[in-house]
Amino acid sequence: MPLKAVILIGGPQKGTRFRPLSFEVPKPLFPVAGVPMVQHHIEACAKVPGMKEILLMGFYQPHEALSRFLVSAQQEFKIPIRYLQEYAALGTGGGIYHFRDQILSGGAEAFFVLNADVCSEFPLQEMLAFRQQHGDAHSFVILGTTANRTQALNYGCIVANADTQEVQHYVEKPSTFVSEIINCGIYLFTPAIFQHIGEVFQRNQQELVLSAIYASRLYLNQYSKSHPERLAQNKPGGPVIRGNVYIHPTASIDSTAVLGPNVSIGEGVTVGAGVRVRESIVLHGASLHDHTCVLNTIVGWDSTIGRWARVEGTPSDPNPNDPYAKIDSETLFRDGRLTPSITILGMSHLHPAPHSGASLRLTPHALSAGCSVTIPAEVVILNSIVLPHKELSRSYKNQIIL
Repeated sequence: MPLKAVILIGGPQKGTRFRPLSFEVPKPLFPVAGVPMVQHHIEACAKVPGMKEILLMGFYQPHEALSRFLVSAQQEFKIPIRYLQEYAALGTGGGIYHFRDQILSGGAEAFFVLNADVCSEFPLQEMLAFRQQHGDAHSFVILGTTANRTQALNYGCIVANADTQEVQHYVEKPSTFVSEIINCGIYLFTPAIFQHIGEVFQRNQQELVLSAIYASRLYLNQYSKSHPERLAQNKPGGPVIRGNVYIHPTASIDSTAVLGPNVSIGEGVTVGAGVRVRESIVLHGASLHDHTCVLNTIVGWDSTIGRWARVEGTPSDPNPNDPYAKIDSETLFRDGRLTPSITILGMSHLHPAPHSGASLRLTPHALSAGCSVTIPAEVVILNSIVLPHKELSRSYKNQIIL
């Protein structure tokens, strides 16, 4: 069976883009028992029959010491070893989901995921045998060990069926005692794991975005009553304003653009001739070129939408005419496809923070250079989520684009 291994080496400091100068050597290369720590992981993976490739994944900038180590390890263990650098600290699930195409290339039927800070005998072949005996073709295996009641609170705790060893409940660093079985940070997955991660990712993003769009509409409506001076008005030589629209004073809006209702335009945004924006949030530094159409969308920082492109989502927020309506979490997939929802360009995290300068503040996760999504001219993006720093080359519909 073709196998791969992913070793998560993490990063120097969560929330920063560049490794501080004080980190001369990545932590996984610190010597343990005479060799770099991660070498123990690589050696264990290389011994597993069918292992085709080992991937190191982390947030470190490419480093000479890391490059030398990879060359040396490939020569010693006679197996391809590559380093995949995350654009931000994505965590275990986010990292492997982001690089899923790399992991599955070559037809891998299963893959191990190991945290680099784990010290273990690495019973990887035993995990394979356990899966064959106890699971089915789509089951996953997590390696656990026991700890005392006090120690267990510092780890992910597993509640398992004593007879079948099936995981029934899992809590990460619980505040009260849950189980003496703790997560070792070593997993065996099949490609089916990406379906589960995608569903969780989509659910989290959808819930946040529904709150953002709905909150923006509510605050814009509130401004119309309590602070009408904050909202844009139709003026000679200015853009056409329909309904409640906020425009930051530094934004440049062509007089032929049509904005609203329920639109928030951020600092330094450029909106070209003939542009139509409705029910959307356009964050600072974004550029909407001539004759673009943006509907039910959040456009991330420093993103660019080319001429005659159309970016559209499907409104799924509560009925604005029903004062008792609440946001519901809709089914994420219907008939194997993503449920149509708001389109997001380049967003990872958002935080409602209304103030006098804007109706909502949205911030990217662990990024200092903005979201920087580029949509080319004359393409259509429908009901999709596009993560930061993507330059698209074609149209997409109902997809998560990483």
